[in-house]
Amino acid sequence: MLSTMTLHVLPGDAQVQEFAESGIDGEMLVCRECLVEGDLSGADLHEFFKNRAAFINSGYHEARATYDSRVASQFKSLLHLAADTEVNLWFEYELFCSVNMWFCLDLLADTAADVYRVAPVHLNVEHRWDGFGGATGEILRRCFESRTRLTRDEIRLGADLWRAYKAGDRDALRRLSAASSPAFPYLKEVCQAAIDKNSRPAEVIRQIQAGGASNFAEIFREFRHRAGVYGFGDGQVKALMDAAPPASDDRERNG
Repeated sequence: MLSTMTLHVLPGDAQVQEFAESGIDGEMLVCRECLVEGDLSGADLHEFFKNRAAFINSGYHEARATYDSRVASQFKSLLHLAADTEVNLWFEYELFCSVNMWFCLDLLADTAADVYRVAPVHLNVEHRWDGFGGATGEILRRCFESRTRLTRDEIRLGADLWRAYKAGDRDALRRLSAASSPAFPYLKEVCQAAIDKNSRPAEVIRQIQAGGASNFAEIFREFRHRAGVYGFGDGQVKALMDAAPPASDDRERNG
């Protein structure tokens, strides 16, 4: 059992330095997963982490021991928390971060701790998928001051979203997407992105290539513009490009 503490679950290592400089009190945990892709199977947490470690090893060449120490250990810190612990989930709006947050909420489903969602509230609607990238310590403090405390129903909603996503249950995702909660802005868009994840991103890549783009930097920038809701990094976009041939072949050029 952990003693009384304030935990901050950051969405990635990119935010660590700025958070450390923000002056916000508490212990940092870092979410280093990409649950938006790869094997999500596992009857229990041990098997789930074992399968995730195998996926990360095959796709990113990270050893199982490294996964356990750098990734799984961070999530396990959310288990068996003292009732007076405060957990702050710093996650962005797009699908990549949303899925990671849903998983955290599943781990916290039975917690007696206070759980808060800290979102990039400094962003306007047009730039809502940009996240915390480039946020200064001052901006992070503003986001923290505007955090939302999750009710038991909202924590359960997050857990249900994770389980629906893990199971590939599109009907459940559609149903859950209708929930209205200040802790889950843009939920309908994000759930629709999850439902279309196996088709839409690849189609967006094909459309961009069919328009004549061939340079990766250009394709990645345009993908972010058209499909920022996915929150994919360059690794995910490269994998999409490698998985299917471009649509702009000679037949399409010539009609």
